Amino acid sequence: MSRLIQLFSIAAATALVLLLTVPLLALLLRVIQTRAWESAPDAGVMEAITLTFLTTTITSLLTIAMGTPLAYGMARATFRFKRVLSILLELPIVLPPAVAGLTLLIAFGRRGLLGPLLDEMNIHLPFTTAAVIVAQIFVSAPFYIRAAQTAFRVVDVDIENAARVDGANAWELFRRITFPLARRNLAAGLALSWARALGEFGATMIFAGSLQGRTQTMPLLVYNVLEQDLNGALWTGLLLVVLALGALLLSQLLSRHANET
Repeated sequence: MSRLIQLFSIAAATALVLLLTVPLLALLLRVIQTRAWESAPDAGVMEAITLTFLTTTITSLLTIAMGTPLAYGMARATFRFKRVLSILLELPIVLPPAVAGLTLLIAFGRRGLLGPLLDEMNIHLPFTTAAVIVAQIFVSAPFYIRAAQTAFRVVDVDIENAARVDGANAWELFRRITFPLARRNLAAGLALSWARALGEFGATMIFAGSLQGRTQTMPLLVYNVLEQDLNGALWTGLLLVVLALGALLLSQLLSRHANET
């Protein structure tokens, strides 16, 4: 019986490995076979790449600025409904992309919950570049917040207490002790968050649309090109895979280095 269970476990694990890796290998092989780079779309590619890097960079900076103090408070403070808040903060991770876009639209659209207030301030988010950034933050920031909470929790409290005894105030303690000790894990979480923002599609499509040079990021470009030229979509999609792979490798490298130190 144990032998049978072992064989079943190996077969199941192998099947899952194939399911997760074969599609990526198939994409690479098809790009090579068809020389898809020769069909790379000319219109909109550089604009989409530029817009993607611009928006994801802004998203990452805002995520650090807003997510770091939030994660620190969630990791160290104790208050009522903390568990509920934690669930709400991580809920966008599992939301269907279409639902994520819909929630943003009914919250920040002109007829949404905050639409009249934003309209009075002459702020119009839907179908703008700012809407792309908002959508990216909504779906990607939870990855950074989760990683940052873990990073702050593993910092040795005894070191922080020793700094307090030496007279360090809260800001000095965070700047000189807590943040330096957690920085590699924070960077690893940020890399994952950036990769998620890079691949964001559904929420952006609904909330920001796909306007060339304005809201059309690389994932949206792949979708648009797919309707016209399969090879062009293959090449553009492969570029996204390579970028995401780089972000994942960087995240793992930083996490491993942080654990070793």
